[in-house]
Amino acid sequence: MLEVIGAGFGRTGTLSLKLALERLGFGPCHHMTVLIDDPEQIDRWTRVLEDGDPDWDEVYRGYRATTDWPGVAFWRQLVEHYPEARVILTVRDPRSWYESAHESIFRATAIHPADPLGARRRRFVQRLVWDGDFGGRFEDPEHAMAVFTAHNDAVRREVPADRLLEFRVRQGWGPLCDFLGVPVPGEAFPRTNDRQEFAERVAQREGR
Repeated sequence: MLEVIGAGFGRTGTLSLKLALERLGFGPCHHMTVLIDDPEQIDRWTRVLEDGDPDWDEVYRGYRATTDWPGVAFWRQLVEHYPEARVILTVRDPRSWYESAHESIFRATAIHPADPLGARRRRFVQRLVWDGDFGGRFEDPEHAMAVFTAHNDAVRREVPADRLLEFRVRQGWGPLCDFLGVPVPGEAFPRTNDRQEFAERVAQREGR
């Protein structure tokens, strides 16, 4: 059962948040990277996309938290289905977010993998994120940033204040631990998946 729902778009520190939540005892945490490591997840989430009203307890069986896509595309359903779950909206400056997303996850989707698994994953991300959330217009910066801003505003407006933390990962452990009611670990907050690291991971994954 989900205890924490990450409502921020990818490239707002969602992988760092995943690692932080797992360190704090809210793991495993679902994230788009799971679809790279577990091929069955692609089929599972394709069914979610086609169904529209899935069995969320089955979809997230074994997970205690979720961040990033694909879950963020269904944040309203998740917030309603798990009324006791805490919601974390990771945010950053819209233009900084767009530049990062364009040069990393969007550019990666433009790569046409030779292997069938990579091709299935690419088609799923295209359908869910770029054609879904962004209506096929992600390459229009103003449109993409408007979608990003509208999404964040909707989360702020629709999630009760006592359930919601608006969080920038540079804030570190303090606000996150206060919100979740857990002690601050005696180690640095995890920071990972910057643009260069992402490019290297994609290149390795696609065998280049």
